Amino acid sequence: MIFKRKSGILLHPTSLPGAGGIGTIGRAAYNFVDWLVSAEQSLWQVLPLGPTGYGDSPYASFSTFAGNPLLIDLDMLVERGWAEKKSVRPPEYIRKLGPVDFGVVTWWKNPVLKDAAAYFLKNAQTEDFLLYKRFCKDKALWLDKYAIFMSIKSEFDARAAQEKPESSIWFMYWPKELARCEDDAVLHWKKEHSDDVELYKVIQFFFDVQWTALKKYANDNGIELIGDIPIFVASDSADVWANQDVFQLDENGRPLCVAGVPPDYFSADGQLWGNPLYDWEKMKLDSYAWWIKRIKRVFELTDVLRVDHFRGFEAYWSIQFGEKTAVNGKWIKGPGLDLFKVIRRKLGDIPVIAEDLGVITDEVRKIRDDCGFPGMKVLQFAFSTEEIKENGFSNTFMPHMFDSNNCVVYTGTHDNDTMQGWLESISDDLLLLICAYIFGKRIGIEKARALVKSGTIRKEMIKLVLSSTAAYAIIPMQDIIGAGNEARMNMPSTTGSNWTWRMKTSDLSEKASEELGYISNLYGRNID
Repeated sequence: MIFKRKSGILLHPTSLPGAGGIGTIGRAAYNFVDWLVSAEQSLWQVLPLGPTGYGDSPYASFSTFAGNPLLIDLDMLVERGWAEKKSVRPPEYIRKLGPVDFGVVTWWKNPVLKDAAAYFLKNAQTEDFLLYKRFCKDKALWLDKYAIFMSIKSEFDARAAQEKPESSIWFMYWPKELARCEDDAVLHWKKEHSDDVELYKVIQFFFDVQWTALKKYANDNGIELIGDIPIFVASDSADVWANQDVFQLDENGRPLCVAGVPPDYFSADGQLWGNPLYDWEKMKLDSYAWWIKRIKRVFELTDVLRVDHFRGFEAYWSIQFGEKTAVNGKWIKGPGLDLFKVIRRKLGDIPVIAEDLGVITDEVRKIRDDCGFPGMKVLQFAFSTEEIKENGFSNTFMPHMFDSNNCVVYTGTHDNDTMQGWLESISDDLLLLICAYIFGKRIGIEKARALVKSGTIRKEMIKLVLSSTAAYAIIPMQDIIGAGNEARMNMPSTTGSNWTWRMKTSDLSEKASEELGYISNLYGRNID
């Protein structure tokens, strides 16, 4: 794929402003698209859109196919006559929320959505009901099993929590026939709990209608959506439950080995993610049919796909289930180029961004380059102490060292400090090196710190990204508005306060859009 020179913003919809305790794909999302247009941007990158589970991470979803019900805008349901106005008004404790409190929002909103789904089934106009039935037919490959999975979860997970399960694969604690997703047991549950299963389907219909409308609005206004797909899926998911034969599980559904990354200079113990690993040999037997369905679904929702942990397709770090750290893992060969040859044969030349960060080998680079996928550059990594110690100003993340325009550059990602927070936290020596790179001369530390405080260095870093040769330049919204590390989206390998940041309506200012639009055009971004 040849990516045209463009720029845009990284912002997950949960971070949009609004009174419902969490950002939605309602009016605020349309306002954000309008702001992107006014700022002369043409890309909006989001994180994975699935329903979040333990830890609230969009990278650990109950389904890689379904949409997150918390993103559904309740006011828009009322406008379409699919919910009653009195039933969707957020209580005062929800309206007062600043950052997202997922536990509180989920406790309040999920029952409201179920009530709205029941209202829809009882009161929908014939045209709307036929639209819903067509949705169920079109998405049956994943929708039925997802809805049944969520219905069973609602019955048995509370019991599993009390039993303190040894892993996050909670379906192991369901009745054995259901846990193994045996056809007769699943069909019996569907018949006995048909009303409940139906509600989960209607809620997915709500999401699909709203997201489809938002995507059309964005596309009609010249904005492409960049989606995100994790290489692995969550243990506690309909994906694993309904497809146990293509994962490395024992006969009881327990993982044999789990995913992670080995120790490096970021972590002496590595990272133990805990995702079940694929049985790639079995997947190959049916030409990776599950992956084909998964990628097709992402392209129903977005226009470009970022593939997280791309290096895992060449080789993945396999850790014995039960290990407490990732230290004792080993590299196992993945499907490599074969998977992407099949994807190209089935789906054509799809636009993919390869997240090729971390320890990348020549074998990984070859797969990326043979596929023609652009890799990622992160400006903060260019100025990391480790990179400068090892490679000086010749490391590959430096804008002047990009070896081609076939890459996508970021000031930082959801896993980084915000740019302002990072600049405020780095050492004096590193800051002075950054200033020398930007201004082409030495300045004193007092002046450098003053330039950080005023936001000048942050804006210069944004200019470096936009002026680079990279095809796409993506800037987290936090960096546009100058938010500190209180706005950081995620701290890898931690839980508790991640994914909660939300912007204010006032952040979408005319001044910010004018500045961004001017710099983007100055460096030839977004020119047809």
